[in-house]
Amino acid sequence: MMEIVACEQGTDEWFRARAGRPTASQFSAILASGRNGGESKTRRSYMLRLAAEIITGEPLESYSNANMERGKVMEAEARDLYAFMKDVSPEQVGFVINGPKGCSPDSFVDANGMLEIKTQRGDLLIETLFKGEFPPEHKAQCQGNLWVAEREWIDIAVYWPKMPLFAKRAHRDDSYIAQLDAAVRQFNDELHEMVERIRKYQS
Repeated sequence: MMEIVACEQGTDEWFRARAGRPTASQFSAILASGRNGGESKTRRSYMLRLAAEIITGEPLESYSNANMERGKVMEAEARDLYAFMKDVSPEQVGFVINGPKGCSPDSFVDANGMLEIKTQRGDLLIETLFKGEFPPEHKAQCQGNLWVAEREWIDIAVYWPKMPLFAKRAHRDDSYIAQLDAAVRQFNDELHEMVERIRKYQS
């Protein structure tokens, strides 16, 4: 059953809600594979971090720095610009829990939509504008957001100050989400096995 945690993203409460739980922002790491089909270092590193959070009951990340604070400012600017362009009122959301997985939407839009905001340096944003495609590097996160939050479409808004806002919509891809589901289930099974092995050292 889906649950929305009412909190501000980046706060201690938000970090605690995420701790030990695979989140959409890291679904690309869960899908990653290593050389010649071997284990991905990125995937294993993420699993180790979640295992440590489950065992200690504490998030490993609970800090903010200047770049993160600047990102918050730019996200707010992008949200306002998107709202003006689309004539909508995005609703900010803290953290969404759905079973053993979660996501941190940048906003809900209307009854069935979502918004994901990315910042991209001006020269790179120009390339994105020329391509005119939904950025494939964000597919796992965005489809994961739709899966976790049980929504039908997501707009990605790519922003940099003084540049045009790039906005592109993707609809729910159920065949891709089925692959995500299988990958996240497998990841969670391995994660829980790892946690149990580590806890045996404590007994």
